[in-house]
Amino acid sequence: MSGHPESRTSPSPLARLVTDVRAAVRAGGTDDPERTGRRVARAFAPHLRSEGLLTPNQLKPDRRSYRQHVLHVERDGTFSVVALVWLPGQRTTVHDHLAWCVTGVYLGAEEEIRYHLVADEEQPYLAPVGVTAHEAGAVDLLVPPGDIHEVRNSADRTSVSTHVYGADLRRSGSSIRRTYDLPVQATELVV
Repeated sequence: MSGHPESRTSPSPLARLVTDVRAAVRAGGTDDPERTGRRVARAFAPHLRSEGLLTPNQLKPDRRSYRQHVLHVERDGTFSVVALVWLPGQRTTVHDHLAWCVTGVYLGAEEEIRYHLVADEEQPYLAPVGVTAHEAGAVDLLVPPGDIHEVRNSADRTSVSTHVYGADLRRSGSSIRRTYDLPVQATELVV
């Protein structure tokens, strides 16, 4: 021993999240998307309570629309980590995803409406199948197909959510497969 204490810095909260997500993704090999998403959700959930997960700049909203910050894209393209910052009332379009998606509310609250696409011969439409309120700390998993939804900030203050997508956002630019500009018709609950 040299007598000089080693200077060690601990990994940042984001680096710890990425390490845990990487291990969860790799644990299944060629596993199916739902099982991978469930493993990622379990690994991801504790990080939603990590102070300092996001920088002050990554917490800033945009008055025109929710703001997206790409936090990490895995070198091999197996996953990407994104933060979304929402002012009260801001929402997504109705959309679905390219790959599995694990979402977690970091600050505030979000409301998610899930839809079923009804292929009516005269006019296709969307039927709402459920509304879920997600408070800080809540984690959700979406797996295509059948992941049509919209999300909005349901709090009276800025909300922030963190998302892990099973896709390379460097290549696709977005996790969204398609958006749906169809009428919404309330019907009996579709399961």
